[in-house]
Amino acid sequence: MTLFRILAHTIFMAMIAQPVLAQTTPYPNKPIKLIVGFAPGGAADYVARNVGVALGQALGQSIIIENKPGAGSSIAAEQVAKSAPDGYTILIASPSSISVNPALNQKLGYKASDLQPVTKLTSSPLVIAVNPNIGIASVKDLIAKAKKNPGSLNYGTSGNGSAPHLGGALFSQVADVKMTHIPFRGGSLAVQSVIAGDTQLTFGTPPSVLPMIQAGRLTGLGISSKERSSLAPGLPGMREAGLPDYVIDFWYGFFVPAGTPAPIVQKIFEATQSALQQPNVKAALAREGTDVALSSSPAQFGVFLAQDEKFWVQLVKSANVSVD
Repeated sequence: MTLFRILAHTIFMAMIAQPVLAQTTPYPNKPIKLIVGFAPGGAADYVARNVGVALGQALGQSIIIENKPGAGSSIAAEQVAKSAPDGYTILIASPSSISVNPALNQKLGYKASDLQPVTKLTSSPLVIAVNPNIGIASVKDLIAKAKKNPGSLNYGTSGNGSAPHLGGALFSQVADVKMTHIPFRGGSLAVQSVIAGDTQLTFGTPPSVLPMIQAGRLTGLGISSKERSSLAPGLPGMREAGLPDYVIDFWYGFFVPAGTPAPIVQKIFEATQSALQQPNVKAALAREGTDVALSSSPAQFGVFLAQDEKFWVQLVKSANVSVD
């Protein structure tokens, strides 16, 4: 064989081998994007940043947090749904972008089935908090004022279709009051509006609200679980607050584009399990009123979502909530 033929043969074999090598390169081999559908400073952002560091350590790659706020986190969900199904783009999502908006807004550029469930991450109650200067010190005071002046109280939330929005809608339904919803592009922006007096109250996520209550900038009225919780010390549950039929919580979970190979989904699942079992991660989340609530498998998370969707969609319909 001449030198030319040897070189040609070598080049040809190298070209054949390249796709094989690309397919067998271990995942992950480059940084991973974690997309957050809300502005920095809110609950989703807080959970993502606390979990992201430990997740990156478990996977051996950097986790890059990208905030894509807007449309009740649907902008972020659509971006991930349309990303390459290779495990390098992960969505942290709540019921709003996974269950509520796809079921009720036909104009969205994605469907719930475009996103593959990986695992549930956390679960939390909502916190009812008001501006300290409006003369409301309890849930009973809030209901009395709302009944006296229907529609005059404005509650700020992290967006149309978000868990805080639906938490406010359910409260209005159970307490038989009328309040006005004011959506923002993130929980921190909604909380700032209450502190400034532009809105009067919020049904906020604990990471967004509890620090402001502890600093005296907001007055906490209670949490949306039936009983008190160590996640929100000093705040009554709804039974104690006088509205025992008002119970609601929300969750965050990880999703990847549909079609992501099962071994990659499993690797992200296992790394997330490892990350959230770290004592420092659990402690950081607990300080902000958030409890770790992991799924037992990606399949089990999918089963949970199918059941959970029924609650949120029924709430939207019964409370006549608009999400578009």
